[in-house]
This record gives sequence, C-alpha cells and structure tokens, in this order.
Amino acid sequence: MSGRMDLRTVLLMLVGCGAVYVAFEHPAFGTALMVGVGVVTLLHLVMKEH
Repeated sequence: MSGRMDLRTVLLMLVGCGAVYVAFEHPAFGTALMVGVGVVTLLHLVMKEH
C-alpha cells in the first residue's frame, strides 16, 4: 500500500461524515450511524459501477 488515499476514498469519507453530522443535528432523520453507513454504502455501490 502506498500510504496515499485516492479521491474516491476521500469523497466517501467526507460524504459519510456530512451525513452523520446532519443526523446528529436533526435527530428526525434517523440514527446517525445508520444514516452515515447507508449513504457511504450507496455511494460506494454507485461509484463501483462506473
């Protein structure tokens, strides 16, 4: 492993962190952990096909 993160990894981390932050600020959106995991998983699946 080269020790460097690629753009995809950084994007997944930022989107996941953003989703968790929004869920913490607005509990009506659901549990923060599940929202973060769901968004990151969906983004990973979408980006994997391209």
